[in-house]
Amino acid sequence: MRMVFRWFGEGNDTVSLGQIKQIPGVEGIVWALHDIPAGEAWPMEKILEVRDQAAKFNLHLDVVESVNVHEDIKLGLPTRDQYIQNYITTIERLAQVGVKVICYNFMPVFDWARTELHKEMEDGSTALFFEKSRIDGIDPFKFVEEINRNSTLTMPGWEPERLAHLTSLFEAYKGVSAEDLWEHLAYFLEAVVPVAERCGVQMAIHPDDPPWPIFGLPRIITGQESLRRLLSLIDNPSNGITLCSGSFGANPNNDIVAMIHEFHGRIPFAHIRNVRVYENGDFIETSHRTQDGTVDIAGIVKAYHDNGFNGYVRPDHGRHLWDEDCRPGYGLYDRALGIMYLWGLWDALERVQPIHRKGETV
Repeated sequence: MRMVFRWFGEGNDTVSLGQIKQIPGVEGIVWALHDIPAGEAWPMEKILEVRDQAAKFNLHLDVVESVNVHEDIKLGLPTRDQYIQNYITTIERLAQVGVKVICYNFMPVFDWARTELHKEMEDGSTALFFEKSRIDGIDPFKFVEEINRNSTLTMPGWEPERLAHLTSLFEAYKGVSAEDLWEHLAYFLEAVVPVAERCGVQMAIHPDDPPWPIFGLPRIITGQESLRRLLSLIDNPSNGITLCSGSFGANPNNDIVAMIHEFHGRIPFAHIRNVRVYENGDFIETSHRTQDGTVDIAGIVKAYHDNGFNGYVRPDHGRHLWDEDCRPGYGLYDRALGIMYLWGLWDALERVQPIHRKGETV
């Protein structure tokens, strides 16, 4: 298990690289160029700038999250080929600085959805919250307004330039079915996976968050069967999965431990976080501790350990603790606590049954 930490860049994150470096066991950052609109090739000079910033703290850039997929690709429009070519250019440039994994998603319009960014919990901390009945009835335009109202930092997946064309996007997706979206994903992967393989990069799709359709938009990466279909589209190690326990865990029917046992060879990157799911379908993001949520975090870590997992892991969304002023879900304190919990589980498993690879104990 190789621990990394998501960082949104200088001037766009309340957490500094110096603070990240002090978290035990963290070896690299999970990063992106958040000021580059989806569909544009990432400039090499900006990539090198982040590389140099991280190098000052001896942190690597092995994992990128996300190189956003342009909506024209998801919609299957004739213009998609140019955007795919730009994506390929970005893959090639990222490989030059040692990037090994690109986490991306194929969710139409919205990368994720929550109805409240600072829902107060019993202990006084706050967390991201999803109220199912409210999302089912809210106007998507009002929803976007509420999400962006109090944010001075970019929200991943909610970049203003992308959402400025919301009306035209909803119009464009009318008549686009889940099967259409699968076809468009296959077309994209057929173009980029061979390039990724040549460059030594693994594409790793992130599940839909939450893992069901919202606002009448199709969603397709929702559970174990959809992951089987994804991997069968192109049977290539560079076609992989970002297995997010929080996204899949919002649906209690998803058996994440079983997913790890089945797909571990195709999971180069894992998000490990906990959620508490209520009977009415609402869910809130809790601490990473197993007992605090519905997701079997201890079982998940054991499944990775049992399969000799040596991919990248990051703590995902954390609560907001101790009056920290931070991007919703991405403060320092709870994610650092989450890392130490994950290491505690892993280290305990190592004491009981060390992993053996190629004849050596690691």
